[in-house]
Amino acid sequence: MADPRTLFDLAGRTACITGASSGLGRRAAVALAAAGAQVVAVARRAEALESLCAEIGPTAAYAAADVADRSGLEALRQAVSAPFGSPDILVHAAGVNTRQPADEVTISEWDKTLALNLSAPFFLSQALVPVMKERGWGRIVNFASLQTTRAFPGGIAYGASKGGVGQLTRAMAEAWSPFGITANAIGPGFFPTELTQAVFSDEGRSARNAAQTCIGRNGQLEDIDGPLLFLCSEASAYVTGQVLMVDGGFTAK
Repeated sequence: MADPRTLFDLAGRTACITGASSGLGRRAAVALAAAGAQVVAVARRAEALESLCAEIGPTAAYAAADVADRSGLEALRQAVSAPFGSPDILVHAAGVNTRQPADEVTISEWDKTLALNLSAPFFLSQALVPVMKERGWGRIVNFASLQTTRAFPGGIAYGASKGGVGQLTRAMAEAWSPFGITANAIGPGFFPTELTQAVFSDEGRSARNAAQTCIGRNGQLEDIDGPLLFLCSEASAYVTGQVLMVDGGFTAK
């Protein structure tokens, strides 16, 4: 029997986190570093990444890049592998929500949403999986959403991308779990991030969202720590292809 105290220990592991300049991505980087992982933070804003790495210390590095830019994929693979070796853990937290009503969705915004929310997690994973296969161990954590299964106003492009993330997660598990690589997703409820700023700035709407949960409140950044650490560690060795909703019971009501 494994020592329960070591199940969540990430010492010796390297984690790559996209969307790490703010919100849940930044929180993920801090949490995984606290569990012992070396972390490579990825986002477009170098200044925010420098601040994050200064907070974590010498076990953190960063790569400033647009993960949706497919032409830069090989350069990104090399960049995230340079500081500590190819990552064992890959957390896809980068995302965008344009909030366009269905009748007003533009081709450019639709393509932008799917490129970042759905295509980027697959192609970056595909680029890093070969080394995980060689090691016989890997963890991929995608970010799903309430809109993976629910329709929200102004969310048709975002919802389509996050519905795709749910199936992408299952398909990744089918393809790569025989090699010791688990693929799961976290589905956050309403957390205070840049992506949800419009929601939390409306006190009435924020209160209604909190009332929709079973717990009776919206998420706080620290609520993501435990579920994320579980899915990134040995504790979840027999869990793959799943979407874990971290939403206070929003989708249960």
